[in-house]
Amino acid sequence: MRPAYDDPRTTDQPITRAPPPPRAARGHRLGEEPLTEHLVDPDVPRDLHAFIAGLPKAELHVHHVGSASPRIVSELAARHADSKVPTDPEALVDYFTFTDFAHFIDVYLSVVDLIRTPEDVRLLTFEVARDMARQQVRYAELTITPFSSTRRGIDEGAFMDAIEDARKAAEAEFGTVLRWCFDIPGEAGLESAEETTRLATDDRLRPEGLVSFGLGGPEIGVARPQFKPYFDRAIAAGLHSVPHAGETTGPQTVWDALTDLRAERIGHGTSSAQDPKLLAHLAERRIPLEVCPTSNIATRAVRTLDEHPIKEFTRAGVLVTINSDDPPMFGTDLNNEYAVAARLLGLDERGLADLAKNGVEASFLDAPGKARIAAEIDTYTAAWLAS
Repeated sequence: MRPAYDDPRTTDQPITRAPPPPRAARGHRLGEEPLTEHLVDPDVPRDLHAFIAGLPKAELHVHHVGSASPRIVSELAARHADSKVPTDPEALVDYFTFTDFAHFIDVYLSVVDLIRTPEDVRLLTFEVARDMARQQVRYAELTITPFSSTRRGIDEGAFMDAIEDARKAAEAEFGTVLRWCFDIPGEAGLESAEETTRLATDDRLRPEGLVSFGLGGPEIGVARPQFKPYFDRAIAAGLHSVPHAGETTGPQTVWDALTDLRAERIGHGTSSAQDPKLLAHLAERRIPLEVCPTSNIATRAVRTLDEHPIKEFTRAGVLVTINSDDPPMFGTDLNNEYAVAARLLGLDERGLADLAKNGVEASFLDAPGKARIAAEIDTYTAAWLAS
C-alpha cells in the first residue's frame, strides 16, 4: 500500500485503527528484542512461531519508508529537531496508531519529511536491512520511490550512492541481500512516471541493485493503462514489471496490469479471487501474487482475516508469496505475516517451508542465489523436525 505524496486527501481508501507497531520489552533498546514478541497469535502454536522466527526467508513486497521502525524513526527525528515526529521510541508507538486513512497518510508523510539528506537515506536503508536480518530475511526486494526524495531536493546521484552504500554494507555485515524496485507514485501523475522512469533507465544513475519497476499509490482513479509507455521503457532497459493491482479495485485492474504493464508479479492482487478466469490465468502462467494479509485488513481491502482470499488463491494453484508491505505502520512484521498465513491455511512446518520457497522462486535473484536459499530452508526444516 502506498499513500499519496502530493495531496493526502485524494485517496478513497479508509483504514482501521491499526494495532501498535512492534516494540521491544520495557527497559530494552528497540531493535534488541525479537520483533514478534508481542505478536504471538494464540491460535498458532508457540513452537510454530519459534520455527518461523528461524526460518530463512525472502521478501518481495515491502516499502522503504514504510519499513522505518520506531527505532529508526526516532534516530531520524533526533537529527531534525524542527519535526513534529517524537524522538522517544515509546511515544512513537502511539504516534503510529492510526485513527483513519487520512491520519495514516499524515503520519507517513511526516516520516518521509524526515528523510532530507543522503545520510538520512543511508541510515534508513541500512537499519531496515538490520531489522530484516533479525527476521532471517536472506533476500529482499525493497520498493523505493525515488521521486519522493528527489523532488524534496536530495541530489539524485547522492540518493543512488546512499542506497547502494547501505546495500553493500548490509550484505557485508548481516548477509542480507537487498535489491531495489523503483516505483511510480501513481497519484502524482505522469510527471512522477517520467521522472521515475528516467532515474531507473539512465545508465549514469541507475543503481547496480535495481531489478524491477513498480506502480503504487491509490488505484481508484489511477488507471493502469496510462503507465504503459513508462513500463515499456523500463522493461526495454531490462527491468522486471511488478505493479500493484487489484488491492482496492476489481480484477480488471489486475488484467490491465498483466496486459498493459506486462506484469511478472502482482502486488496484492486481492480482488483476483473474484474472477475464476483470472485465477486460472495466474496459476497457469505461474504469475505470483505478493500477498500482505495484515495490510489488507488495515486498509479494508479485506474485511477480516478469516475472509482473506489467500485461501482461494492457494486452492486455485496460484503461486502465493507472503510479505509485510509497511510493517511497523501496520503493527506487523514478516514473521507475524507467516504466522497469519499458517493459521489461515492450516500449515505445519513443511507447509511454511514451502511458502518460504515460494518467495525465493518468485524473486528476481539469480539461479545460484535461489538454490542456495532454498537449500538453506530445507536444511533448517529438516534439522528442526529431527530435533
